[in-house]
Amino acid sequence: MTSPSFRSKFFFTAAAATLLAASITQLHAAERGVAVGAQYDTTHVYVPVVDVDAFANSLVATFGGASTKQIVTTVTPTQSRTTSQLIQTPVGPVSLFGFKTPIPYPFGLERTGYLVTDMDEAIRQAKNAGASVIVDTFPDPIGRDAVIQWPGGINMQLYWHTDAPHYAGLETVPENRVYISKDSVDAFIHGFLKFSHGEIVLDNRQAPGVEIGRPNDTYRRIRITSDFGNMSVLVTDGHLPYPYGYEATGYEVKDLSATIAKATASGAAVLVQPYQSDKRQVAILRFPGGYIAEVHTPFASQ
Repeated sequence: MTSPSFRSKFFFTAAAATLLAASITQLHAAERGVAVGAQYDTTHVYVPVVDVDAFANSLVATFGGASTKQIVTTVTPTQSRTTSQLIQTPVGPVSLFGFKTPIPYPFGLERTGYLVTDMDEAIRQAKNAGASVIVDTFPDPIGRDAVIQWPGGINMQLYWHTDAPHYAGLETVPENRVYISKDSVDAFIHGFLKFSHGEIVLDNRQAPGVEIGRPNDTYRRIRITSDFGNMSVLVTDGHLPYPYGYEATGYEVKDLSATIAKATASGAAVLVQPYQSDKRQVAILRFPGGYIAEVHTPFASQ
């Protein structure tokens, strides 16, 4: 017969083991990233409502893909109305908005929308990594959203869908292009790496200045990869000629010349003519409605 002391020790040990296992599970859950995948992480594009169709048609003509049906809805926590549609291209998705009312602050200043597996956990991890929540979580027609800000004033929207979406993978992963000051870069990099569970794949402190419109200078360029996609962090003194700094996203294409031809034929303009740097051929385009994008082709893919 088991003694009372043995039984109590056994139950205590079992209870302790259960608590330990639960703690380990929670720890592992906290250690897991909240990213879903690059094909779910959209560039947010705001254009005048009169230019929405022209922009959507030009983007699809340039990169391929298709748009969801356009709807008119409210995507902010305060009263507003906008057209809304998702344009899915093989080189990256775009969330397109054409507001019919004034745009409530700070919407329009966020560069991306990142789909997360759990909104509350994503907010917790972002705050622990040094981000500020500048728009608290709010409901939208298909889920929940929030806007966070990283050191250096980098705004990003987080979103979660009630019904998990299922999108095909991308042919190439777009590049989130972040311009930031020397004063803020260390805090931004530390925080974003912690949140994204990403890694630095390149840190060039003497990158060619032609990449920021200053061919006689050098600057620092950091490249990061994570489950949220790719990111280039461009560390500058802010002395940037137009249009550098406005191109929030860089798209990798197979043939730059062919892409430019499709873009200009569909209403886009070339703001920066093709040049070569860092084993890439690069150009900058402006689409109808004013959206500016970097487009590049690696030499190896030509």
